[in-house]
Amino acid sequence: MAPDTISKLTKLTELSKGYKAFLYDCDGTLADNMAAHKETYIKVELNQGHTITGDIVDELAGWPVIDVVGEINKRFATDFDPAEFKELKYKLFLNDYIDLTKPIEFVTEHLKAHAGKVRIGVVSGSGREAVERTLQIIGVIHLVEVMICAGETEHGKPYPDPFLAAAKVLNVAPEHCLVFEDGDAGVESARRAGMRSIRTDKIE
Repeated sequence: MAPDTISKLTKLTELSKGYKAFLYDCDGTLADNMAAHKETYIKVELNQGHTITGDIVDELAGWPVIDVVGEINKRFATDFDPAEFKELKYKLFLNDYIDLTKPIEFVTEHLKAHAGKVRIGVVSGSGREAVERTLQIIGVIHLVEVMICAGETEHGKPYPDPFLAAAKVLNVAPEHCLVFEDGDAGVESARRAGMRSIRTDKIE
């Protein structure tokens, strides 16, 4: 590993002592794929005759796609069908982008080092097919005990439902779970669930 990766891994390990379960976000936390997700939003929008910057995608990172599209419609007076948009986006992402996904190494190495010592879950605002393929590509799927993905709880991030669902499956109380996130929605979701979180994108 590069020195910078080792340094970040050391810091993350120090910050995460004393918990019984680690719950990782996928996109942007374990997987270096947020630019690809942003591009797929923009391409689908262009194909449907609209031009929207990727800033809102960054802002709403972690939200389920259907909810992001609903917010885009509100802010920009667009008329995207959220379910149709989601299908088009995932098709584009799975066909053209997902195989290019790289791990965020210090986070994936943190997961690998703690598997078998604490309970491991992945909680994502993406669909299950995309999450499973992403975790396979970055080499950690066999270490993940539970996945909670978009549409599998009544509400997605920033509501607490996804993290609470993961904790329930793992049979670990929320206060003993630590969340690893790169987006505001995920941090808020963890807070509402009564869990501490670490912003992996802020580790230096």
